Amino acid sequence: MTSVIESEEHKALRSAVAALGKRYGRDYLVRTVAEGRPPAELWSEAGKLGYLGVNLPEEHGGGGGGITELSIVLEELGAAGSPLLMLVVSPAICGTVISRFGTAEQKRAWLPGIADGTRLMAFGITEPDAGSNSHRITTTARRDGTDWLLTGRKVFISGVDIADAVLVVGRTEDARTGRLKPCLFIVPTDAEGFHKHPIDMELNAAEKQFELVLDDVRLPADALVGDEDAGLLQLFAGLNPERIMTAAFAIGMGRYALAKAVEYARDRTVWKAPIGAHQAIAHPLAQAHIDLELARLMMQKAARLYDAGDDMGAGEAANMAKYAAGEACVKAVDQAVHTLGGNGLTREFGLASLITAARVARIAPVSREMILNYVSHQTLGLPKSY
Repeated sequence: MTSVIESEEHKALRSAVAALGKRYGRDYLVRTVAEGRPPAELWSEAGKLGYLGVNLPEEHGGGGGGITELSIVLEELGAAGSPLLMLVVSPAICGTVISRFGTAEQKRAWLPGIADGTRLMAFGITEPDAGSNSHRITTTARRDGTDWLLTGRKVFISGVDIADAVLVVGRTEDARTGRLKPCLFIVPTDAEGFHKHPIDMELNAAEKQFELVLDDVRLPADALVGDEDAGLLQLFAGLNPERIMTAAFAIGMGRYALAKAVEYARDRTVWKAPIGAHQAIAHPLAQAHIDLELARLMMQKAARLYDAGDDMGAGEAANMAKYAAGEACVKAVDQAVHTLGGNGLTREFGLASLITAARVARIAPVSREMILNYVSHQTLGLPKSY
């Protein structure tokens, strides 16, 4: 990787985060999952070292960088076997939205804690009947004097049990047209009428998934983030970083699996030669590496466009990066398991659990089919079928 692609500062950040990840590693994450708890020690140390808030403004305790830097953090932790899923949610989505559109008081109250890891915010957009269609969200907020009353349901919301609040995507009625428009609200997890229910997942992850029921949750006027009439702009200001960070998550996971497979192929000897000397083993691993590197290039492009303020260009690139990284990750994990044969399914080598985890990058936060819809309609100008 040349300095044209990545600066010396970014290389140094990558190296430092990789060292942190190596100190914890896959064994640490597996242990936290087995114990049913979040990776609190890694989260805390990453916060103290400034990695959690590397994308947030310096005046609010952050590193003054952008999604470019935060994606490096997540990718390198993932490559070490200990990714932090909540990096996608708390600093990347919630921290970005609040830093761009929040009031001075919201920034003061939330950004320093998000940056150092002492406060955590979840993100609530997905609903049972809306799927990938954010225009069908039915969670609604209505005025009651100066307050808001928020009612609705959300599903697959990560980390609610360890969060101080959830940035909830709801809808309010436009006084002029009567139409519902998206708005963002900061909802404390201890608010009256806020109910969380864990979702029983076969996916083994340190971060748990929840269904939320919002039953006339009363919120003060200042719970609204940004302008009531600029909901879509503010929403996608968070969704584009989410896609970029999901790409980083996938690339890190793919790199981890590939490294395990390469190490095995180099050492495992059959018929007097390491199996990695055979092209049937070597070529698929080389292809997996190429695909991961290509996905990383698109992720870097998306991050730089976003950090440069090009929301439109970043939207296209972020979707492409998320698609490419998801596909590359699934293929890398599959090939890694296949390279190890039966050993790839043992607990000792720790790859089998990634078969399920890798598919998350294809499904969330938006399916690959919806990304193909986006590219075919927005980029290629083809007509819609819906």
